[in-house]
Amino acid sequence: MKSNTELLAKVTEFIGYEADLLDHKGYQEWLSLWTDSGLYIVPTDLNEADYLNTLNLALDDADMRRMRVARLINGESVSADSVGYTVRMMSRIRVLEASDDVVVVRCAMTLNELRHGKLVTYPANIEYRLVPTDEGFLVDRKVVKLLHADGFLRTVSFIF
Repeated sequence: MKSNTELLAKVTEFIGYEADLLDHKGYQEWLSLWTDSGLYIVPTDLNEADYLNTLNLALDDADMRRMRVARLINGESVSADSVGYTVRMMSRIRVLEASDDVVVVRCAMTLNELRHGKLVTYPANIEYRLVPTDEGFLVDRKVVKLLHADGFLRTVSFIF
């Protein structure tokens, strides 16, 4: 594995790249960042870790991610009816575990959405399980722990 400083820089660059793709609606390119078995998870309970056996706002495998992106692009969902603009701010990026096969990372995100002239902020902690490749990383799991996931969430027209 690379040195901690070099690894942190590469992970930070990757997370920033993913955030930029999502903010600029580069959904097809975002889909290419995933392993075939990767899971995109937005749990309803911040303390729950058994995502497969509990209720989640999202628990998307590759097929569900493709369908979610198709609905956003084609306007086939209520949430895509009036797509807003987003700006993600990623910070506090920390490598929790690193080997040649997997890198586990935790960071903070503040997602700001502007839709219908209203600005809404979604703070979250995100955990990534990344698979190192010769070209960079692939996401094998992304868990977005929204601070107010158990409260009111208006219809979202983006991917966290």
